[in-house]
Amino acid sequence: MLYFATYRNGWEDMQEVMDILKALADENRLRALCALRGGELCVCQIIALLGLAPSTVSKHLAILRSARLVESRKEGRWIYYRLSGEFRTPSAGKVLALLFKDVENTSWFVEDQKRLKKICGESPEALCQKLFCKP
Repeated sequence: MLYFATYRNGWEDMQEVMDILKALADENRLRALCALRGGELCVCQIIALLGLAPSTVSKHLAILRSARLVESRKEGRWIYYRLSGEFRTPSAGKVLALLFKDVENTSWFVEDQKRLKKICGESPEALCQKLFCKP
């Protein structure tokens, strides 16, 4: 019986690692995670950074949330995302730490950081208006 319990916990740990790897297997999800490394962002800010349709960004964020890599909260009309404060296993934090270290000096990361600084300079209201109320 003890063997089964140990095997089951090992399988759950492995499943979490697999969920994380699947979530990270997309460039846009990786970019969103790296952006959230700097702190909480409104969905509109993530949409502006990635340059994708809102429904596509929502799907990406749902996958990241399902893998428990991000958390969300609602404040009025705005939904904010942040990196999870606590992972199911230490493996998740280790995987992200290695990943973030490797991408810090890539050209896309540096460009995203520049764009994000500009995006975060706008209020969510103004950004949302610009994204969704184009003439």
